[in-house]
Amino acid sequence: MQKAKTVVMSGIRSTGFLHLGNYFGAIRNYVRMQEEYDCFFMVADLHSLTTHPETKELRQNVTRVIAENVACGLDPKKVALYCQSHVPETAELYLLLNMLAYKGELEKTVTFKEKVRQHPDNVNAGLLTYPVLQAADILLHRAKLVPVGKDQEQHLEMSRNFANRFNHRYGEIFPEPYAFNFGEELIKVPSLDGKGKMSKSENQMATLYLSDSDDDIRKKIMKAQTDSGPTEPGTPKPDYIQNLFLLLRLVSADEVLKKFEKDYDHCNIRYGDLKKQLAEDMVRFIAPIREKAAAIQNDSVYLQQIMEEGTAKARKSAGETMRLVKDAMGLAY
Repeated sequence: MQKAKTVVMSGIRSTGFLHLGNYFGAIRNYVRMQEEYDCFFMVADLHSLTTHPETKELRQNVTRVIAENVACGLDPKKVALYCQSHVPETAELYLLLNMLAYKGELEKTVTFKEKVRQHPDNVNAGLLTYPVLQAADILLHRAKLVPVGKDQEQHLEMSRNFANRFNHRYGEIFPEPYAFNFGEELIKVPSLDGKGKMSKSENQMATLYLSDSDDDIRKKIMKAQTDSGPTEPGTPKPDYIQNLFLLLRLVSADEVLKKFEKDYDHCNIRYGDLKKQLAEDMVRFIAPIREKAAAIQNDSVYLQQIMEEGTAKARKSAGETMRLVKDAMGLAY
């Protein structure tokens, strides 16, 4: 009898455009995970409503995110790639977990405080209970592993708390979910201006999107901050120069990286040449993803098939969990 695979679950918001940071920070690992684990990857359209209540572009955003993920190498036959709102059991478990979540702990979450500052006129209940919905997404598939960034670790800890509270009160149903990244340091791709990391919605000229045209990629990289170069061997690289070398490491050949490292160490680096090389290597990397994603987006039949197959897999898993939950709670009547 074949051993059951460990369940992995992760979600991506359906707002903004996927960028290089999303690829190297998350999607590349998703593609590796699909070979070894039972994977549920969700497009979080319900989550997006907490800060983006206007829905006229939501369908287009959801299909673009699905198309870009598949273009990056996710195989809809190997994983459950689905839309959050297509799985009604999510809302059902969210409601039940809300009975185990306390106002005080929800108000203390870092992301809630940030969103209150960013959207003071839209502090809705969904924003407050965002970590509960996130927990429902994970626990619905009884996932043990969740690939998340540092900024989501507090939410994952809350998911463990809700799982443990449920198990303590009603019986052992949920495993504790833990962060997972193949045992490597998570890659944070820096913005081209050296100020923080790339963003789906902010500082667009400093972010390389997977949908950028070749010319846009070249323009953005050529505008990246540099200086006059080191004057003494062994000079540490400033952050904004270190960022360019990190991008080279991600998309360029080893010999290219070694050449510019040597030039820097010997104090004869020509940043114009480095940026031209990086721009062409980045075009070579992004263009096939952009073109494949565009072809998928234009194929409405294929997109519908991906969503329907993903929903069927997700609902099968969710249905099994909810039967266990209702039995444990005494709600199976």
